[in-house]
Amino acid sequence: MSRGKCESVERAREHASTGGPDGPAARPGETGTALELLVHGVGGTTPQEMLNDPRTVRITGDDTAAVFRRADDVDAEHSPDDRRRDGPVPEAYVWCNLTSGNGTRALWLLLLPFMVVNLAHWMRPTAHGRRRAVRLYGLLVRLAGLTLTVLLVAAACEVALDLAAWQCAGTAACADRHTWLGFLSPTVSDGGWWSAPGRRLALAAAVPTALTLLLWYLSRRTWSDYESQQPIERAPEPEADGGPTALGRPGFWYGRRLVARLRAAHTAAGLITVAAAVGSAAARHDRRPGGPAVLDTLGLILEAALAACAVAVVWVVCRRGRSEKRLDRELDERLVRRLPLAALVLLALALLYAGWERPGWTSHGRLPGDTTFGGIALVQGLLVIVLGVVAHVLHRTDPDRRAVLRGLGGPAVAMLACALGGVMSGGVSQRVSDWLDGTGASIEGPPVLLTWQASVIPPLLVVLLGLIGWLGHRAWRLARAERTAVALDYPDEDLDPARTRRIAYTRAMAALTDRGPRVVAVTSGATLLLGAGALVGALVTDETPGEAAQGAYPVVHGAAETAQALGSWLIGFGFILFVTWGRRAYKDAAARRTIGILWDVGTFWPRASHPFAPPCYAERAVPDLTWRIATWTRVTGGRLVLSGHSQGSVLAAAAAWQLAPSARKRVALLTYGSPLERLYGRWFPAHFGLAALSSLHRDVDCWRNLYRLTDPIGGPVRLPGDRGPQVDHVPLRDPLAYGRTDLLPLPAPILGHSDYRADPAFAEERRKLLARLRPDVPEVPSPRPRPEPPAA
Repeated sequence: MSRGKCESVERAREHASTGGPDGPAARPGETGTALELLVHGVGGTTPQEMLNDPRTVRITGDDTAAVFRRADDVDAEHSPDDRRRDGPVPEAYVWCNLTSGNGTRALWLLLLPFMVVNLAHWMRPTAHGRRRAVRLYGLLVRLAGLTLTVLLVAAACEVALDLAAWQCAGTAACADRHTWLGFLSPTVSDGGWWSAPGRRLALAAAVPTALTLLLWYLSRRTWSDYESQQPIERAPEPEADGGPTALGRPGFWYGRRLVARLRAAHTAAGLITVAAAVGSAAARHDRRPGGPAVLDTLGLILEAALAACAVAVVWVVCRRGRSEKRLDRELDERLVRRLPLAALVLLALALLYAGWERPGWTSHGRLPGDTTFGGIALVQGLLVIVLGVVAHVLHRTDPDRRAVLRGLGGPAVAMLACALGGVMSGGVSQRVSDWLDGTGASIEGPPVLLTWQASVIPPLLVVLLGLIGWLGHRAWRLARAERTAVALDYPDEDLDPARTRRIAYTRAMAALTDRGPRVVAVTSGATLLLGAGALVGALVTDETPGEAAQGAYPVVHGAAETAQALGSWLIGFGFILFVTWGRRAYKDAAARRTIGILWDVGTFWPRASHPFAPPCYAERAVPDLTWRIATWTRVTGGRLVLSGHSQGSVLAAAAAWQLAPSARKRVALLTYGSPLERLYGRWFPAHFGLAALSSLHRDVDCWRNLYRLTDPIGGPVRLPGDRGPQVDHVPLRDPLAYGRTDLLPLPAPILGHSDYRADPAFAEERRKLLARLRPDVPEVPSPRPRPEPPAA
């Protein structure tokens, strides 16, 4: 394991006390055992901290995710010590290495747009009886994900083929400054073999090809580690089809078939993009009057083959979605192997075609990048708009007042994913151009559209600054209102104005989480409008904003020049910051854990729209929890409290949905600091909406939820009617004491999202849940001897 909090997890020996479907049986009289299965939240922790004991033993699992117990509790089910029955045996499931393990996790920063567009797939509004609209929604998001792959590879082609091989190597002044390009320059190498434009492009194509293969490798490696974890096989429940949530379907956490298909399609799309960038330049030269007829014909055949392969890629992406009603073990092996192989063959033919000798061919100007990037931006904008229409129709079919943006959260997030992809591609191109160009007088630089897109960043920042100001004013007003509430919560205390302001300010800042949808809506809408303006400006003028504004009013011209210069600097600074953060995360475990917190939230969902997104850790964690709960309750017949904090409560709920009804009724659920309703219920209404959470309350034996007003993440579940008080505890006091008391002689801290188990209400609610559960007779035919522990 790696270093740090999660990385310091003790490499203890495996212990097979209840480690599988056929784990060791309990003795006949030991049916009163109670177990508390703890699931930590974002950021990770160690089993020693979760169990409050420096001596822990790994019961089952591996170095990536495992279940731990205190050393004294390893044989709790077999111990005759009745003192164990006074409280549950604590057991910790540690899963933090799934998102913040070794240094390769830093490479996941490259996949941020892919992760965001994958989230948009799961933000679909609730809809019953609109299966075609639901399928269309998923299809549109998958197509948006495909355009992001093409955009990223096209950006790599722009850097390597256009800026480096075509413009800089073809310009004597630029090649003189960068000696490593000398062998590609016709003047520096005196007409060397590699100096031909087609051969330069063929050699530079190694960069985007390597990027595509790297994405394929990361997806293939994580696919074998995450998507291949098989859940418990069971028959679907009658309500699974079209029920309150799809998370209870047997195949929901087993999406290896779809990921394999999408990986093949996206890999082929990346290779086709490289082949088109190389082959189109040569074909355009061959189509000039008087060009070689044979090469012209070969170019047309190659372009037709590339177009046919592109159609096949789109067909594969559109053909099939997720299969959740059963464990789909098929892999479409012929398709998965042949489609990328066909694209690779076409790329090799394109390189051979471009590298053919063409006397008199020279490079000048830019490669036609404006058409490529403009087409991608146009398609992305249209997809987002159509996606918004479909989401609106679905929301009107089954309105959910809790859903963010009235069901338009998915299209808004998809727009942000496209914007992230544009900023990353534009930032790379702009920084490389500035590095190659030096004074800015030797090469023409990146496509005009990328300059326009960089120029809209300053206006977007102005909008964001306005939002920050509005949030600050909102927080100030809330803090003033909360001072009165704080005084009412501590009626018998001598109020300290500074202490009251601190508590009120913490509550006000925590409440700003509920303003997140407005921030996303304004940012997404401004991005769509500014992006459309940049596309129109680039296509109409074919000039940079500063050049296009010449002859206009001085104020307009000055604003255009300022936006262009400032946007170029900002996008370059953002790219440098991005690279620096990734490099630091590769070397520093603490920084890697910070990135892991982002992945904890963003990679909970399976890869349904983009195979190159970071892997879904829940496809390992949820089956782990399900297997542990099902086997332990069946073998021992004991009582089990599933205790989840923060993101762990989401994993706990997902695991409860995956249990068989008989096992689900023997489990109590205790959540604290839980985002189940506050974040997941609002942003993912089709899966964690009101109907889904109500069904969870019906299915498990009992459920209690703890939260604080100072918690920016957790909140109440808010079930309607009498079910609400049955689940939600009244808000816990935070701090536990306003001033100094006999029990707390020192000032109590404001805990916010952490240390829920330190509150006395936690132990009391857990005791009540255990009292409601009743032990069952263990389902074993006869006692079995106590197993010997395996070697360390």
